Parts: sequence; C-alpha cells; structure tokens
Amino acid sequence: MKPSHYFLSAALFVGLMAVAPVASQADDIPSCSGDKPCSGSMTTAKADIVDTAVKAGSFNTLVTAVKAADLVETLKGPGPFTVFAPSDAAFAKVPAATLQGLLADKAALTKVLTYHVVPGRITAAQAMKADWAKTAMGQSLRIKSDTQGITVDGARVIKADIETSNGIIHVIDRVVLPRKDIVDTAVAAGSFKTLVTAVQAADLVKTLKGDGPFTVFAPSDAAFAKLPAGMVGKLVKNKPALTQILTYHVVPGRVLSTDLKVGTIEAKTAQGQSLIITKTSDGQVTVNGAKVTSADLVCGNGVIHVIDKVVTPAQPQ
Repeated sequence: MKPSHYFLSAALFVGLMAVAPVASQADDIPSCSGDKPCSGSMTTAKADIVDTAVKAGSFNTLVTAVKAADLVETLKGPGPFTVFAPSDAAFAKVPAATLQGLLADKAALTKVLTYHVVPGRITAAQAMKADWAKTAMGQSLRIKSDTQGITVDGARVIKADIETSNGIIHVIDRVVLPRKDIVDTAVAAGSFKTLVTAVQAADLVKTLKGDGPFTVFAPSDAAFAKLPAGMVGKLVKNKPALTQILTYHVVPGRVLSTDLKVGTIEAKTAQGQSLIITKTSDGQVTVNGAKVTSADLVCGNGVIHVIDKVVTPAQPQ
C-alpha cells in the first residue's frame, strides 16, 4: 500500500495572495512542460506575497477575494507558504453568479481560498514526488505529475516556483474547490440510502465526517438487498452489532486502488479485524470476496470504493 504524503499542517491561509509574479519578472517564471517540467525560480529581488500579487495586476479577482475574506493582514505574515494560485483567467471559468455568491459568503470564501494553500515552502520538484498535500483549510489536495508537469485536483500548474519573501507560488489554470466529506458524498450519490440509514442508526455520522482520512468499502443499496429478508431491520435495532459490521468496512488512512499492487494483502479495519484485499493482473479488486464495482471516489476526508456485497467480521470464539 503506498502511503499518502502530507505536508506540514497549519490553520493560517497566508499564501494565496502570492499568486503571480511582478510583470517585469514574467519571463523568468518557468513553464511546466518539456523534459524538466515545473522547475526553476526567479532571480530578481523578492517581494512578500501580498505585494507580489498587488503589483502583478493580472490577479484582480484573487485580490478581491482575499480582501472580501479579510485575509490581507494575515497574508503579510512570515510563512512560509506554498500557494496554488488561480489567475484571473482561472477565475473567469467560474460562473459569474457562483463567483458573486462566493464573494458574498465570507465563511465559504475562506474555505475555498485556504484550500489553495499548503503551509511550508514546497517546490515543484518536491511536489512531483508527493501524492497529497494537506492544505491550510484542512483537506488535502491530490497531486499528480506527468510529462506535462503537475496537476492539483485536476488543475494544471502553468507557472511554477515563483519565490517570494514569505513563500512560493505555483499558478494554476482553474479554481479548485474543497470536496464533500464521506457522508455527504454518499448522501449525494443517491445509491447508498441503506448505508446512510445504518450509519445514522449507529451514531457514526460525526466520526465519518471527521478529519480522517478513511477508506470506506461501501456496499451499495443493491448490495444490502442481497442480505436475507429482515436482516437490515434487525441490525438497525442492534446498535453494537451494526457498529461492528459498519466499522469492518472502514480502513484508517486513504488507500486508492492505484496504490495496490497485484496480489493479496490484509488491511486492518476500524473494527479491529482485517480485510483480505486482492488485486488481479487485470486490475479487479476484491475485498473478502466482494467485488469493487467503482473505485477511488475521492472525498474531502478519504476515499470510497463501492462493493457489491456486505462483508461481515468473524464471530468471536
């Protein structure tokens, strides 16, 4: 299982104003393409994050957003911070009504802005070796690298390693949004009604909305329908037994199907016992014999893999 990578966590969003180079420095900013994508740094005198953004002139929407969130004073802090910074062109891709609504909602705006900031100074070369980066907002950005460079949550880094006096900037081509947590993702999907009812009955909603991360092997409604008639109703009335079964479907940590190698492993669950996870050469994954029918549904606090039957822990001797 490939471990997730986390950068230093912090609550401050101090980097987002560091979104662009000063106009005279534009030619010094490396592009993310070619044999050595996303490398290099600026050699001219460094301004702080706020001054760099203000002087650039091409990040007006971002500056407006930071002011609306009352983050200007914070953004002149010592840092350091790594900023995945949307340009004006990136913000232009957001529907006008959505953007105006966001600017009017300070709490929601702050979450979006801080989701673009990772505490610490992380170069593109370091980012290319990572899978995840924990943001100041609390959730983690998913990082991928390819021959074209780096993406974060699917947004392409188009300019990288812009050094400022209190951080480093990577400009991205679209705004990224925090993901729903595991519970809200399941509710929104509409195909986990029985599972959601069971989680509520076991008082596990708060747990599964927590920081995690968690890997959930989630039986669909069709999977629950395979249980003997009346069994779900009995379980919902038996909280200890229900909790044992539900937590047996949860593995602490974030495990993607792409992290698995061909073969069989054991993964200890939140219930205490282990699941037997097998991946075949054609990519099929099974969990205690249950097939993973849809993998890698990434959530704000983990990942969901949909399975085609309910798995149950061994009964104590």
